[in-house]
Amino acid sequence: MEHAQPASAPSTAEPLRLMAVHAHPDDESSKGAATMARYAAEGVEVLVVTCTGGERGDILNPRFGPAPETPEAMAALRREEMAAAAAALGVRQEWLGFVDSGLPEGDPLPPLPEGCFALVPLETAAAPLVEAVRRFRPHVMTTYDPSGGYPHPDHIKTHEVSVEAFAAAGDPERYVVDGGAEPWAPGKLYYNHGFSMARIRSVHEAMLGAGLESPFGEWVESRAAREIPEREVTTRIDVREHLDQRDAALRAHATQIDPDGFFFAVPRDLELEVWPWEEYELAESRVEVAGAARGDADTDADSGAEYETDLFAGLRPEVGAEPVRQDA
Repeated sequence: MEHAQPASAPSTAEPLRLMAVHAHPDDESSKGAATMARYAAEGVEVLVVTCTGGERGDILNPRFGPAPETPEAMAALRREEMAAAAAALGVRQEWLGFVDSGLPEGDPLPPLPEGCFALVPLETAAAPLVEAVRRFRPHVMTTYDPSGGYPHPDHIKTHEVSVEAFAAAGDPERYVVDGGAEPWAPGKLYYNHGFSMARIRSVHEAMLGAGLESPFGEWVESRAAREIPEREVTTRIDVREHLDQRDAALRAHATQIDPDGFFFAVPRDLELEVWPWEEYELAESRVEVAGAARGDADTDADSGAEYETDLFAGLRPEVGAEPVRQDA
């Protein structure tokens, strides 16, 4: 059986579409926000899908004040924050409607709360995302790598449902819903790499070289000590023109982001000089991608590594690459 064909070469009249799948409100602003703002400004339709309401999130901004008294009140507040962040980035946003699992702490770890997102069976959790993919028809999806980026149970679950939706949304025999949208197979799936060690070390050394205190000192040491393996970075998106929008989206999440804290510790001029990119790993592709041959790849002067510079490489109308057929 053959899956539905991915949109490998949209017509010139059809806009490109990008779907970013995240666990909680605020994740979209700390992982790939400037990329989304850039593509939205270029006319790409961008949709953020947020899996949970962030009900169990802590107040991480010491300036915020008292926390809402109930999970429902927290969820309502975080919906307001999410709307403001989406407006700052110029993107659309939808909720999948699952309940935040919280971040378990202790040794041994406590059980996850009943009914939370991380405990929902995979096909049940993936079903609304599959339908969202079929309705929105993204050419590219982004999400987290298998570790979740860090081991929050909702981030790991978000990875799982995103991979499932990418694989299944184009299959007319899976997730069949009366009156549902037609099958759609996105062309490419990327994992966010917001805090690669290359970025952390580069910014850390630049901060020290400028006589400034680095926000990454303990991070560099702890990650190196644990010998955490690095995942491959395949793609760098130049976002220097959209960092203001990223910062505005971060500040919109006032329960989570301290405006004088970690995310704003690196001076803008230093960031622009040292690391004006957001990074991704191409996890799955249904189109042939040969970036250097089309002039949409850059080579890092220090490492010699070659990177894609466009999430839509192989998918733009003028390229017209033939899709790779996916057999069940």
